[in-house]
Amino acid sequence: MSRVCLSLALALALTLPSKAAEPTVVKLWPGKAPGETKDLGPEVYPEPKKGQADVKRLTNVSDPTITIYSPAKEKANGTAVVVAPGGGYSILAIEHEGTQVCEWLRDLGVTAVLLKYRVPKRAAQTPDNLAMIQDAQRAVSMVRSRNAELGIDPKRVGMLGFSAGGNLTAWTCLAEKRMYDIPDDKPEPPFRPDFAVLVYPAYLTDKGGALKPEFAVTKDSPPMFFAHSSDDPVTSEGSVALYLALKKNGVPAELHLYATGGHGYGMRKIPHPAATWPDRCADWMKARGLLEKK
Repeated sequence: MSRVCLSLALALALTLPSKAAEPTVVKLWPGKAPGETKDLGPEVYPEPKKGQADVKRLTNVSDPTITIYSPAKEKANGTAVVVAPGGGYSILAIEHEGTQVCEWLRDLGVTAVLLKYRVPKRAAQTPDNLAMIQDAQRAVSMVRSRNAELGIDPKRVGMLGFSAGGNLTAWTCLAEKRMYDIPDDKPEPPFRPDFAVLVYPAYLTDKGGALKPEFAVTKDSPPMFFAHSSDDPVTSEGSVALYLALKKNGVPAELHLYATGGHGYGMRKIPHPAATWPDRCADWMKARGLLEKK
């Protein structure tokens, strides 16, 4: 009788779907991050100011990390995406533009990687978001270096960013060189994402509406998906300008420009069509073969 029960239990275990593993936190740098000289004190979650949305904010980040959300094995498709929350390079909107995004990607079978990059901006750096670019480049390289461990294709590593995180995503996709010295002189895989998703990206154009020179597109730039709202106080001209630059260089791109939606909605279900951007993004990823098992 016990053997029968054991056989039934084993059969049941084999037929039940496996659960996704608990997220794993990994330090980005072996010691202090590049250029860190001051002690910012502990990380803090500031209370929202009057008139601000009641969302979870994180600041005083000096020890950047990645948190890996691995899907269940039977759902995993071999694609990975590094997620960069927004926050004006001052805070990180760590939940509705971070953890919730990673959970959504994981449900799609994607290995999602939450990038907790350094904020606020450091003084006397050129460019002024240098610390953040270093963290993003390091994160993409680190994910690629763990491809066997994570069960991902190193040629299917993308990046998704919101607002300032969208700006950071554009920097990571289009930078010509690595902006830090590799720790211990150990070789690192390429830092450029293979594809990118930019949701209401900020700071892409100058006052005249022209794409800033640091975002120079070539035929080798990665494919990109954009979502933005026309009534966004962070002008949608940036998404349009970068989309047009990609188009002129023959780089696949998709732009969704909604009439309303404002800014900073992330994964929140606002009463506007802009809230459907995750569905359109999933359609785009599926059409590009990024949700197929590999």
